[in-house]
This record gives sequence, structure tokens and C-alpha cells, in this order.
Amino acid sequence: MANNVLEKIPVREQEPSVRATNFEEVCYGYNKEEALAESERCLNCKKPKCVEGCPVAINIPKFIAELKDGNFEQAYQTISESSSLPAVCGRVCPQETQCEGKCIRGIKGDAVSIGKLERFVADWARENGVKPKGAAEKNGHKVAVIGAGPAGLTCAGDLARMGYDVTIFEALHKPGGVLTYGIPEFRLPKDAVVAAEVENVKALGVTIETDHVVGKADTIDELMEEGFEAVFIGSGAGLPKFMGIPGENASGVFSANEYLTRNNLMKAFRDDYDTPIYRAKKAVIVGGGNVAMDAARTALRLGAEVHLVYRRSEAELPARAEEVHHAKEEGIIFDLLTNPVEILEDENGWVRGIRCIRMELGEPDASGRRSPVEIPGSEFEIECDCVIMSLGTSPNPLISSTTKGLEINKRKCIIADEADGKTTKIGVYAGGDAVTGAATVILAMGAGRAGARGIDEYIKAQEK
Repeated sequence: MANNVLEKIPVREQEPSVRATNFEEVCYGYNKEEALAESERCLNCKKPKCVEGCPVAINIPKFIAELKDGNFEQAYQTISESSSLPAVCGRVCPQETQCEGKCIRGIKGDAVSIGKLERFVADWARENGVKPKGAAEKNGHKVAVIGAGPAGLTCAGDLARMGYDVTIFEALHKPGGVLTYGIPEFRLPKDAVVAAEVENVKALGVTIETDHVVGKADTIDELMEEGFEAVFIGSGAGLPKFMGIPGENASGVFSANEYLTRNNLMKAFRDDYDTPIYRAKKAVIVGGGNVAMDAARTALRLGAEVHLVYRRSEAELPARAEEVHHAKEEGIIFDLLTNPVEILEDENGWVRGIRCIRMELGEPDASGRRSPVEIPGSEFEIECDCVIMSLGTSPNPLISSTTKGLEINKRKCIIADEADGKTTKIGVYAGGDAVTGAATVILAMGAGRAGARGIDEYIKAQEK
């Protein structure tokens, strides 16, 4: 029988030599026949551990069972009960460490390709004009959401399904947050996927106001004075971090945030957009996470030879294994157990290289990973004309500094309860990167769901 097949159905992709020269999506996903064949591998467990591994608790066995029976629309509605962004999650979620990492099939073979099946269902729904189901009627309560990224869109979508009148205030000119400005087109198409997912959230009855900077145009207190009974902060973490080494102010040094925003949100990769972006001949990306992989693969597509410098070994790379694999296939050069100590400038103040030192791994640190230790006398230089720092981000302090009673921790993150998003200010909830610092899309979505539950409980308590 098909569910005894140990190996997953392989997914079709662009050839590495071809995709390294364009910004078209790398992974093609499953077609109908492939999706149906892969769905047959699901055992429909009575106690599905895959659901436990999903931060938004999608009923995975149910949606796969509907898919297996050819009920694609019902499969989509099942996913949509828990996720406002299924076409996004099917592409960028780290399924291998979450739902698929818990899959029983993975014990003696390959886990079921849950992410690829979710993507197929969501893409089918979009292509066939199927929308998620909203609330039967409004409940008369107003809620404001700050930020139209994964956390904000998820919170707004859940609240709208409960009947709330929700308005999202987004600082940029397009909604989507990191989905729009951070993740490259070749991993997540903006018009075909992100914009469509945003429209589905709006179809639930959510209003989105762009170019609206809360903390400048108005404050959270003013929003509540205007009639919003609760506020969810999902403003993300867009403030880049740097190393503090000599030469970081040289021309040709960028944060990954700036570099990816210019290329994605401002479409610098398209010939019909007049957006300035530095096209390096040889770029060095510092970091080992998913954002570092995105920056490296973007620089490659813009014509650079790319080196990725990371201070630990490949086993400690925080990026998804799939992204590392794709980067290697495309020709990214990995300089592992290497750490920058100085950025070198030419006589005109431009980057001419980066001086590094070799590292070795010592004892584990607080994160559980072995700490990198410098090897004396091992310094060397990499010649380059561009350095992109991808060292993580922290929340912009604008909202916390303009909101009385909203406490933050030493990392400048908003203090909020993980279970329901409750902050130290009554009626204000928060989640996602604004609370945790930079993390994954799906964890932000899980926080958005928690915030929606917390707000619902809070407003219902006020009615009693």
C-alpha cells in the first residue's frame, strides 16, 4: 500500500546553475498527482504528534485526509481554521524541526511532507478563488493591531473570525512585514503569494492602514481613546545589530535588513524599478541564520562571488538545512569556524576586504552550542568590496518609548505573557519578534494566535 512507502515524493526545483541567475521561485511544489501520492503516506495517527509540533496547531491529519479524498476546498478550510498564511508557511516554515520532526513516519523513513502538502492546498485555493470563512456577524468590539507582519496578520485574522472589528496599522507602504521586505522573491513570491494571503485576511473583514507609524502619527493611548478596546503589538524586530569592530562605518557595509529591504520591498532586482542597490563583485556575509542565507543568495543573484563567514561549524548553523543545501548548490562559499575582527578600507573609505581569525569550538554556552574560541596567530584576509552583517535584530524602541506602562526587558523587547500575549499595560497585548527578538515566521504566528485568545478573554471579561 502507498502508506508503506518509506521515501517522500521528491519535489521539483529549478536547476542550481539556472536559478542562481534569476529571482524566480526555486521550489516548484507538488502538482495534483504528487500531492495525492504523498498524502497516501500519512498514517492518520490517533494521537498525532505532528499537531503538537505545529506552533499554530493545525489539524494536520484532518487536512491531509481531506486532501487524500480529493476534498481540496475542505482541506483548505481545515488549515484556515488555524492559519491565516498557509501558502507562506508551506514555503518558509522549518517543518523539519516542527510538525515533520514529530511525524511517526520519520522514525523508519522519511516524514510526510506536511509543508509541501500545505503549500499545494493553499496554492490550489488561491488558483481556484477559494477564500477562508469569516465570522457570521460582528460582535460590536473594536481592536487595533500594530504591524502587518506574520504576528499581526495572524492575530487580526483570528479576531476577525471571532467577530471583532479589526484595524491593522502598518508603518510601511505595503503590508506583510518580513514576508514582504525580508524573505527574497525566490523563496516567497510577493505578488503571487504574499499579496494574496494579505487579501485573504482582508476578506475576513480586517482593515489595513499603511504608511501609519504608531508612535509618530498617534500613540497606543490615543488609539484606545479613539474607541479601540484592546491593542495587539506585532511590530517585529527591525533594528539591526552590528559587531562593533573597526571599519564597520566604511562605505559598502550593510545590514542584511537594509540590503534585503531594498531588493524585496523596493524591487531592486527588477530592471523596470529604479531602486539603487550596490551590486558587489565580491561580497562577504557575516552570520549563519536564514537571513544570512537570504542575503548571500540575493548577492549571488545580483552578480557577486559570495563568501559566508560564520564563527561556528556547519553543525551549529542556525539556518534551515534546506536553505544551507540550496546555498551550497548555487555556489555560496562557506568560511566556517571564522570570525571577522576588522573591516578594511581603501583610501576613499570603501570596503577593500575583511580581516578574520580562525576559531575552534570549546565548551557549550547558555544556548547549548559549543562556544567558539579564537586560535591565536590564525588571522587572514578576504578581499571583498561589500560586507553584509546578518547578526540578528532587536525591536525598534519607538512604541515602548511612547507608551506609558509598557515594560521592556534588557534586550529592549516588550515583556508579554507567552500564553496570552498580555503585557504590563492593561488592554495591550504583544507577540512575535517585538517580544522574543528575531525568530521564525511560524513562531510569530503562534504568538499572534495567543494574543488573539488573550484579547478575546479580556474583552469578554469586561462585558461581565
